[in-house]
Amino acid sequence: MNGIEELGPESGPERGPRRGPDLSHAWRALRHRNFRLYVLGQGLSLIGTWMTRLATAWLVYRLTHSAFLLGVVSFSGQIVTFVCGPFAGVLVERMDRRRLLVATQVAAALQSLALAALTLSGRITFWEIVALSLAQGAVNAFDMPARQSFLVQMVESRGDLGNAIAINSSMVNVARLLGPALAGALIGAVGEGMCFLVDGLSYFAVIASLLMMRIRPLETRRAATGMLEGIREGWSYVTTFRPVRAILLTIVLISLMGQPFMVLMPVFAAQVLHGGAHTLALLTGAAGAGALVSALSLVMRRSVAGLMRMLQIAVALVGAALILFGLSRELWLSLALMPVAGFGLVQVMAVSNTIIQSVVPEDKRARAMSYFTMAFFGMAPFGSLLAGTLADWIGAPHTVMVTGAACLVGALWLAYHLPRIEALILPIYREMGLLPALEADPTAPRGARR
Repeated sequence: MNGIEELGPESGPERGPRRGPDLSHAWRALRHRNFRLYVLGQGLSLIGTWMTRLATAWLVYRLTHSAFLLGVVSFSGQIVTFVCGPFAGVLVERMDRRRLLVATQVAAALQSLALAALTLSGRITFWEIVALSLAQGAVNAFDMPARQSFLVQMVESRGDLGNAIAINSSMVNVARLLGPALAGALIGAVGEGMCFLVDGLSYFAVIASLLMMRIRPLETRRAATGMLEGIREGWSYVTTFRPVRAILLTIVLISLMGQPFMVLMPVFAAQVLHGGAHTLALLTGAAGAGALVSALSLVMRRSVAGLMRMLQIAVALVGAALILFGLSRELWLSLALMPVAGFGLVQVMAVSNTIIQSVVPEDKRARAMSYFTMAFFGMAPFGSLLAGTLADWIGAPHTVMVTGAACLVGALWLAYHLPRIEALILPIYREMGLLPALEADPTAPRGARR
């Protein structure tokens, strides 16, 4: 049974009533061998990635005791992704994506191992962290659009694509739970350098999984047009097609105002909640728990129906959680609010990813995903710098309250545009056969068709 068929009705007269929920569809993307290999390799590597994220934040704060410099490091690590994004999207469409991903994983491993060597030797400085963050940003500029657009080669059934994205988000957030917990223990025992070493070694699991895949190559775009023409064509598409434009603007808002609160977590752990690296790990892990629940809820979905409405709700959840988090001075309350913020952030990222990849034609996929990368990861440095600057000016609690209020305004804006967006994307879903259960039932409630 292919992925589209699995989106059909759960029961029929010939099958009898269900005795309980059928969750056999939840992991359907794992029937693809290449995707299973990817999940195994990437799952190990992501634990190292989250260890490095927490260790880097704690190392910078330990060296500088500055919220502003925390923002500077995050800015330097992501600004290159923003600048290189349009060029990367055009190049990815003209290259073998598996070979490109192997190259980016090797480069990322070298970056983490260099960071480990400097830290373990006791010679690391703030500016060396900035330089290595810039290098990682350059790698991510090519890695992210290549990784996202490579999904269609690992999961050949378009009907399984959304499930693969949801499983990938689940994997990210399992690592988000395990990585910070391991990092907190390692930092307390032997320091930050061991976290960077584990991360550097973990990239070899991804490299091995990529080399073991049996991939049917896509026809890559040749340089029939110049780089600038390719960029112009991609920009014209994402800015004139209302659904993609609205989603990208929403991601920009979340990246500027919603996501950067994570940069300030060391400040909340140390100054607001009067803790240490263990408190930071608890806060990060709590956000990861909510993010994991969010990803699993998407795994259980049978179709893309209702995703735009969920996007609006998720933006509102992020805004409300941040406002309340800024008001909290108790660890238990902050830990209760972090899962809500984590849930909303993952919904925004995964839902946006699924919708864009479902409606964008193949010849524009890598370029569309490069703008997705720019919006989500490339705009984050500006948000991190803004958060760090505001935190030095008005304090970390007031900063997250201001950014949370901006997210609530964004949710209202998205609600206003929602009917026109849905009117454009539903015909595309129907044409691709992604809504067979709804289309087969003319008596379905109108709200279920959203």
